[in-house]
Amino acid sequence: MMAAIDVAPRSGLEVMRLIVAGELPPPPIAELLGMEIEEVGDGYATFSLEPDERMLNPIGSVHGGIAATLLDSCMGCAVHTTLPPGVGYTTAQLNLHYLRPMQPGMGRVRAVGTVLHRGRTQSTAEGKLLDSRDRLISHGTTTCLILG
Repeated sequence: MMAAIDVAPRSGLEVMRLIVAGELPPPPIAELLGMEIEEVGDGYATFSLEPDERMLNPIGSVHGGIAATLLDSCMGCAVHTTLPPGVGYTTAQLNLHYLRPMQPGMGRVRAVGTVLHRGRTQSTAEGKLLDSRDRLISHGTTTCLILG
C-alpha cells in the first residue's frame, strides 16, 4: 500500500485510479458509509453503496444526507480526476433534487458524477443517483473551487 506522501507528484486521475485498484486506501467517509468507488476516468467518477438500517431517519427512510454524500462524492471526485499534481478542490455549492426515497433492502444504488466545465478557478459537475433498476433517485450539480 502506498503512503500518502507518494501521491504528491500524481494527478487527480492517477490518485483516483490507485484508490479504485486498492493501491491506496479509500477516503474515510467511504469506509464509514460502505461506499465503493467503482469507476473513474477523465472527468467522471462512479460510487455505490447498499442502503441499510443504520442510515434511517425518524420517518423510516434513508436520510437524505446519504444521497447528498454520494452525489457530493461522485461529483467532487469527477472534478478531482481533471486536476494536475498538487492542485486540490473543495465544494463551494451543492444543489440536489430528491425524486424517490432510498430504503434498506432496495439493493445497491449508484452515483455517477460528470464534469460539465473545468475552469482555472472553478469547475462544475452534475450527478445522478440511480437505483438497481436505473431509476433516478436524485440528481444534482456542484461548483468546486480549484485550490492551488
